[in-house]
Amino acid sequence: MSLLALHNVACWRGGRLLFDGLDLVLQAGDAMLVTGPNGTGKSSLLRLAAGLLRPLGGRVEAARCALADERPALDPELPLAAALAFWAPAGGAVPAALTAAGLDALAEVPVRLLSTGQLRRASLARVSLSGAPLWLLDEPANGLDAGSLDLLAALVARHLADGGAILAASHQPLGGARWQTLELAR
Repeated sequence: MSLLALHNVACWRGGRLLFDGLDLVLQAGDAMLVTGPNGTGKSSLLRLAAGLLRPLGGRVEAARCALADERPALDPELPLAAALAFWAPAGGAVPAALTAAGLDALAEVPVRLLSTGQLRRASLARVSLSGAPLWLLDEPANGLDAGSLDLLAALVARHLADGGAILAASHQPLGGARWQTLELAR
């Protein structure tokens, strides 16, 4: 069963055609890294997959997904653990997600006080808590130090081993999987 299928998809943004005729299928355990210069539609592709944008043409079929982009989607006034609990399904394992993202010591810190890298890891923890089989990650390595990149790789590997799939857009190589690559061009 595919977790994401794009059939002959076209995307129009900012008054121009970003891509056309795009076909893509991700099955359980698949990881695809979308690369290309700025402005070629990497983030737009993720938003199409998430259902936040409509394609100009073609069809998008996606399983339940979780998107991590530049907005952490966490209440800035809440302590991190409470902000993450909002996104966890009933009985969700917030402590385990904090540990996996290396954020245990920050559980009671208000989200607004987290650094850029800590916010990025918090966003990844939110995605991991969602239970969504399809992860959409927009520049997930931005702001992460070497140790945090290892945590990201471990989160990715665990999700794929559990039968999930990942579509990630990045200018940097990502670990934790054998990534298929889709390069978008101008």
